[in-house]
Amino acid sequence: MEPQLLARTPLNKVPAMFEARFQSFEDRSERAASAPRMAALRAELARRGLSGFILPRADCHQNENVPPCEERLAWLTGFTGSAGCAIVLADRAVLFVDGRYTLQAHEQADLSVFVIAHLVETPPDKWIEDNLPAGAKLGFDPWLHTAEGAEKFARACTTAGASLVPADPNPVDAIWSDRPPPPHGAITLHDIRFAGEEAAAKLARVREEIVKLRADALVVSDPHSLAWLFNIRGADVTHTPLPIGYAIVGKQDRPALYLEGRKLGNAVRDVLERLTDIRPPDNFPRDLAAFGAAKRTLCFDQATAADALSRIVTEAGGKVVRGNDPITAMKAIKNATEIAGAHAAQLRDGAAVTRFLAWFDREAPNGKITEIDAVAALESFRRDTGLLKDVSFPTISGAGPNGAIVHYRVTIKTNRKIQLNELFLIDSGGQYEDGTTDITRTVVVGKPTADMRAQFTLVLKGHIAIAQAVFPDGVTGAQLDTLARQFLWQHGLDFDHGTGHGVGSYLSVHEGPARISKLGTSPLKRGMILSNEPGFYKAGAYGIRIENLVLVVEAANIPGAEKPLNTLETLTLAPIDRRLIETALMTGPEIAWLDAYHARVRTALAPLVDEGTRAWLVSATRPLLAI
Repeated sequence: MEPQLLARTPLNKVPAMFEARFQSFEDRSERAASAPRMAALRAELARRGLSGFILPRADCHQNENVPPCEERLAWLTGFTGSAGCAIVLADRAVLFVDGRYTLQAHEQADLSVFVIAHLVETPPDKWIEDNLPAGAKLGFDPWLHTAEGAEKFARACTTAGASLVPADPNPVDAIWSDRPPPPHGAITLHDIRFAGEEAAAKLARVREEIVKLRADALVVSDPHSLAWLFNIRGADVTHTPLPIGYAIVGKQDRPALYLEGRKLGNAVRDVLERLTDIRPPDNFPRDLAAFGAAKRTLCFDQATAADALSRIVTEAGGKVVRGNDPITAMKAIKNATEIAGAHAAQLRDGAAVTRFLAWFDREAPNGKITEIDAVAALESFRRDTGLLKDVSFPTISGAGPNGAIVHYRVTIKTNRKIQLNELFLIDSGGQYEDGTTDITRTVVVGKPTADMRAQFTLVLKGHIAIAQAVFPDGVTGAQLDTLARQFLWQHGLDFDHGTGHGVGSYLSVHEGPARISKLGTSPLKRGMILSNEPGFYKAGAYGIRIENLVLVVEAANIPGAEKPLNTLETLTLAPIDRRLIETALMTGPEIAWLDAYHARVRTALAPLVDEGTRAWLVSATRPLLAI
């Protein structure tokens, strides 16, 4: 990327006042309303002759971030996390969440109404098998579940001697009287300077995959794929520039793009209409049925296509092929322009984060800074670049015990002053047109305890093990995940989240298909960007996480190697707190890696920050064993 993209305003201009413009601190949970809403839902279910209802935290595209009108689970339960599911029966209700949200769910949900269950240890389908009464009719919304998910629940109901029944329209919508309207965010073109490939070329690649799948057309149900394929971005959800919509791409036919007309300005419409027919979203089900009536074969993404879509096609007489959306794999492998953009975004973002760390190190010991102050300050430093479009997710700003809540979101109610002799964890990111960033740093205010230093060092050793990994083509994230946990395991410790996730290019900060996790079955391929973020969380005390983004690249030639080898290039640039490292636990190669990383950080960022930050940066990136 051109040097002038690094900043439009000087990075050495410290704002007089900090402000968070892209995130709020209101407590969105409506815990007190759960009981009356549950009563209304049960009455609606009884009216329809249903024994219960499955309510996932999902929209009809299986988005992680959903518009307010799709936040049904939060509206009913008070739980505002990004993943979960509730099952409501006449006499009981269960809220299922994963390990990231266990503490949050207990705090937000009314425990007199809901029992909290672990989404992995007690899967909803297993709970149905064990708890659903024989003869029961369990409702589900076919627009909020994939076909595979619906089939799994149907099998569980059959095992219980019950049945799964489509409930359309959604019974929650029937009682949600003040439901927000659907979003109508403006759609913009993602310039070729950032995309690196014209939409026409992408469409040609997709058509080749449709032929290989022996299908007539691909239904694009994932808005991330839609955005990438047509080189557009939207504003329908927070923090991810998504346009909500669908497309049908035929192997020969002109594509059809289903978008609300009010989202399209004349210039954007003109560009898109050179490639595709733009149709109202209401036409989409009808067009699917027409494909079915013509006995054509359509490919559906098994991860994002709603069960309702498959039903429309098959009931009309067509054939459905379910599998992985080929666009997902294409999108995950960044081209040369996107990789250059990622480097530019990380450099710019690293300078902003470093300014924040220097400010924090100076101000936090005074005892006047709160978690919200830290969020506002970091966002302000990012906005000083002049290129920030949004934060890439709500900043996790956890002081002391709040840092132990993996996906903690500070609110006015929970806001805590940052105190001496405690750890502070801040996980944040930015959305820039040339790249999406995500970085976590854990820092000490005052003096750390021996346990803090030891556990931080074990996490750091796992982080370095991932960063230095060399692996053959075809290796998956699950095969690398153990590298990050091995040192914690040796001390009987672990963390209840994946080590890393894929990251998009001015798209989602959580991007498939690859991830470094026990469940990461997709091969890691050159050009993929992932996070490297092992952690440790001591409930009620502190949290530790160290996160950089990494790029899968070709490894240096190894004499005698029998397979092509890959490694990970660290993209993120910001100091790691030396004060928290117990050097006696580090090996020579690990110390060498950290010193080399810090030297690179210092060289890259020093020209981009003010004099005071530069002096702090030099000290913060000294060789580990230097006095």
